[in-house]
Order: sequence, then structure tokens, then C-alpha cells
Amino acid sequence: MKILIVGLGVIGGGYAMALKEAGYKEVYGIDTDIQTLEKAKNIGIIKEGFSHEDEIMSQADLIVLAIYPNLVKDFIIKNKEKFKKGALITDVTGIKEIFIEDIVNVLPDNIDFVFAHPMAGREKKGIDYATNKVFKGANFLIIETNRNKEENLKKIEKLAKEMGFKQIRRTNAKFHDEMIAFTSQLPHVLAVSLINSDIENRNTGEFIGDSYRDLTRIANMNEKLWSLLFLGNKENLLTAMNNFENEFNKIKKCIEDEDEKQLQEIFIKSTIRREKL
Repeated sequence: MKILIVGLGVIGGGYAMALKEAGYKEVYGIDTDIQTLEKAKNIGIIKEGFSHEDEIMSQADLIVLAIYPNLVKDFIIKNKEKFKKGALITDVTGIKEIFIEDIVNVLPDNIDFVFAHPMAGREKKGIDYATNKVFKGANFLIIETNRNKEENLKKIEKLAKEMGFKQIRRTNAKFHDEMIAFTSQLPHVLAVSLINSDIENRNTGEFIGDSYRDLTRIANMNEKLWSLLFLGNKENLLTAMNNFENEFNKIKKCIEDEDEKQLQEIFIKSTIRREKL
């Protein structure tokens, strides 16, 4: 099977590493950065690299789109006549509703697109920070559409397992984006807000422990990607932020009122929910 990864950044590069480790020999890459292609080939995670899709697209059995969400739809429209008959396409994008229906409507009948979201990433961007270690034991989401063939859904599930993902779940685009707003995007909002609320020019680093370090790890943002993800999932993210604000204000009021009993009840509730999680 010839696998083509479009975009050899931190996730696309990680996929290439995982596929190599899983024993796939014919993995190819497309990237606009020639140095990225050279590096991927030199470290042996792709068989060959291309700067333009026309050189390899028609030969690929499986195409992995590891590109920004605003580029996925345009890529499909541009290349829909170039795909190999019976090719399978998948992606790694963190939001789906923004483009999933449009893509399904323009796909050729003999092409299947299994939308996917590997729940693992890194704060840095670029192939220099790519690793497949983050996939080990991570969650993997598949977003089903009415036109997906069961055999192709199972192919992507099998591939995810081979790459090291542990829990693989099928869902729909609406629920996916609602959940991702809460479990992924809201934590990034909190991390950015926390670190940016620090008073400038004080030696905060000498006073931090694991709690601050862990909470702010993801504040190291790929600004272009995360702006697209936040705005592309606007309504769901605003709902999650409003719900968080309500809980934040409950704690704030307890402190203002010196309500120790209510504060302890809030802590007990959070402890129970965290242990269940």
C-alpha cells in the first residue's frame, strides 16, 4: 500500500515515524518546504518527498491530510480528479463541522474520506519536533459520515492501533466539535490566560511548581493553527468558556464571602469527578 502524507509538520512527521515503526515501507510525503522533505527522507521516515501533489497523487492508495483546517476543503476540490480510483483519504484536523459536509458533497463516488482526529500533539511546530511517542496509548477519534464504507472505517481503526493509539472511538462531527471545545480548546484558553495574567518582569520561574508548569505547558501556541481552530469552532468554544466562567465565579464568590463550607463542597465535587475521569 502506498501511503501519502500531505504536510510533514509535527503531526504529519509523527505519522510518518509511526508508520515506519509499524512496518510500512512505501510512505511518501508532500510539503512546500524542501528542507523538511530532505530531512524526512534523510532520517528514513519517507521513501520519497515531493513539493507538488501532481507528482505522486494518482499513485497513492491512502492519503493523510496533515494540513491546517482551512486548507482541507480546497485541497480536495483542487485534486478530486487526480485521486487514484478507490483511494482512501483521512485527516488529522482538530475541528470538523466547518468543512466536513462540503467535502462529502464534492468527493468523487469512488473515493472515501474517513475523517479522523488523533488526540495527541505537541506545543512546537515543524518536523524537528515530530515524534510518534505521543501517540502511544492516546485517544483516536473517527468522525463517521453516511457515505463511509465499513471496510474503510476499519482500515483507519487498524492503522491507528498499529501506530500506537489505544482507545479508538467513532462519533459524529457535531458531538466531536462540542467535546473538543471543552477537552482541548478550553484548556488552551486557560493556559494562555493564566500565563498572560502574570505581572510583567517578575521572577515567576523561581516560584513555580508542578501545578503551574503543567497548567501552562500548552500555552506555547502555534498561533496560526490555534486561531483557526478557535474561530472555526466559535459557538462551541464560547459555550465551554461561559460554563467555565460560571464555575470560576462560584469559587470567587466563596472567597469573597469567606464561605469555607461551600468552598469545600466545590472541592469535594471536583475531586470525585476527577477520580471518575
